[in-house]
Amino acid sequence: MGEREPEQRAEGAGPFTTRLTWRRPEGPTVVWESRPARRRGALSLRGPGGEAATSPAADAEALARLRRLNAIASGAFVIGGALFALGAAIAQFGSGTAVESASVYFAGGLFFNIGGYTSLLQVLNAPRHCAGDGRLVTAAWRWWGYEPMLLAWVSTFVLFVGTLVFAVNLLDSFLQGLTVQQVNRLIWTPDVIGCVLFLVSGHLAFAEICHRSRPCLRSRSLGWWVVAVNQLGSVLFMVSALAAFTRPATGSLVNTDIANWGTLTGALCFSLGGVLQAFERP
Repeated sequence: MGEREPEQRAEGAGPFTTRLTWRRPEGPTVVWESRPARRRGALSLRGPGGEAATSPAADAEALARLRRLNAIASGAFVIGGALFALGAAIAQFGSGTAVESASVYFAGGLFFNIGGYTSLLQVLNAPRHCAGDGRLVTAAWRWWGYEPMLLAWVSTFVLFVGTLVFAVNLLDSFLQGLTVQQVNRLIWTPDVIGCVLFLVSGHLAFAEICHRSRPCLRSRSLGWWVVAVNQLGSVLFMVSALAAFTRPATGSLVNTDIANWGTLTGALCFSLGGVLQAFERP
């Protein structure tokens, strides 16, 4: 008699598969989960008694690649968040001019761009599972790819686009002599759109970890904490953006203090998320 094929079970959110389980007639059950596989290059193993363990499954070259990308992405978000917090502090406490604050914001935005693109590279160059038995295989390096049926790709692509939209907002903030309508169209609108994209990206990241469309609580998962802290930062950025709308009648912001403090605390969340991400590596 031939060897029995392992039983396979797929889970995920909507059309996306984020967890695959191979139940073998003999030996441990193999579990592939999207985020641990692409961040840590690891699979989960479950013994007959249900005991669980995580096992490195990618080759040495792939693990080194994952470590380098993770270090760049986490460092970029730590620095970018710190610069955004500094820019908000300058604006709030009046320790510099508006141009100085905008310059600090712009420098922070460049690091967010790097972090967003590197996050996309992490997905594109992560080891992939082999459909037969769950083994991880490493493909050739890619600088770009289009994978709309991969939830991690959609999440990081939306994040990267959000950082680019923020760059438009930050560039326009250097413009002088704008009317109220121009300020709201050229500066405030890209800010809000970027915040929406960050929130969508965070929701998709939750779906990847929770294997369903609704958020879940997984306090023992480092990846969950990374996503949760970053999503809190996105919420605070949105609060800041809404408070930064310029009233046409008065030419003043809805609430300057909320706008500055929302940016400052949200940026610190992204810095903290970057610190936590530094430990989410092979």
